[in-house]
Amino acid sequence: MTQDSIIDPPYDFNKLRDLIVEARNTMPKRLAQVAAYTIEFPDDIAFGTVSRISEQAAVQPSTLVRFAKALGFSGFSELQAVFQQRLRDRPNNYEARLQAFDAHASGRPPAMALIEGLGQAAIDSIGKFRERIKLESLDEAARLLARAETIYLIGLRRSYPITSYLSYAFGTLGVRSVLIGSPNGVDREVLSFAGPRDAALAVSFTPYSPATVEYTRQIVGQKTPLVAITDSPFSPLVFNASVWFEVVENDFEGFRSLAATMTLAAALAVAVAERRRVGA
Repeated sequence: MTQDSIIDPPYDFNKLRDLIVEARNTMPKRLAQVAAYTIEFPDDIAFGTVSRISEQAAVQPSTLVRFAKALGFSGFSELQAVFQQRLRDRPNNYEARLQAFDAHASGRPPAMALIEGLGQAAIDSIGKFRERIKLESLDEAARLLARAETIYLIGLRRSYPITSYLSYAFGTLGVRSVLIGSPNGVDREVLSFAGPRDAALAVSFTPYSPATVEYTRQIVGQKTPLVAITDSPFSPLVFNASVWFEVVENDFEGFRSLAATMTLAAALAVAVAERRRVGA
């Protein structure tokens, strides 16, 4: 992949991300390594120096320049500006998000603006998910989880509602599961009971929970099959997973629903129960 292959580099972060994901399989090893780092740690790319970023990505500083030029940019600084603009465009805290919502409401009843905005974001998220879901991956994940004696459910922070729902659904469907996220801090010890005859399902979105990443590495180290739900092919969960799903939720003024992810969770729960029922 050379600079000549991309005449007009994308200056929109989402388009740049899509380009990196699309091009990663054709990149040399070191450039692909930088690609993974840029998607996993976009804030570090925006704020970091070349020496610091290259150290964290475990590449030479010159590799960052080659990566930027491979995407059509004149140098790394021009690429970095796209990541910086992403932070300027994104509300940086919940107070700023609420202020952005006030401007969006434009005199309408706030409740109506919320329902319309969040509802449309949820509809769009589910629509994209339906277009992109690979049915063979759903079947494979259902088979893997259906064979498990116990399913360990790993999801913290924004992802916790997904694993909490799965714990409820599996319980009502007669599927044994363990919900990770205990207030007494013994999750690592609970996960130590998992083995090859069990399975785990982990959920994490950008910025990825360090604890979730750590737990998935522990699980895989214990030879326990892993199903992952995340939002990027460069997610640290992907590298450890037997099966993984990419789910990207739309947002409304910085607030994201879990509509598409919850749809996938419900489908997985029912599919696992059905496979166990028919013995497949």
